[in-house]
Amino acid sequence: MSRGRDKHLIDERDRKLFERYYYWTEVKRLRFDDTIRKLSSEEFFISEGRVMQIIRRMIRDGATVGGASIPAAGFSGFRTSRKARLSDAERPLFP
Repeated sequence: MSRGRDKHLIDERDRKLFERYYYWTEVKRLRFDDTIRKLSSEEFFISEGRVMQIIRRMIRDGATVGGASIPAAGFSGFRTSRKARLSDAERPLFP
């Protein structure tokens, strides 16, 4: 018996998560961020970041729900831009 998590069970969880994502976004028309929060805290009890990773991977791999595919979402999470580093001469004296 191999050690670690059962890959088959993880694949089944990911598939169910994707089906629930489809239900909440396409059938019930719930907003993306509300759907991610609901899947994370009420249904699957994993982090929001992990939920988004699973959904992105399933969309990228071309997963379907009942023969219907989901188009890639325009919103893929909040991204912070890197701030430009200031040299010592450019830094203000009182931030």
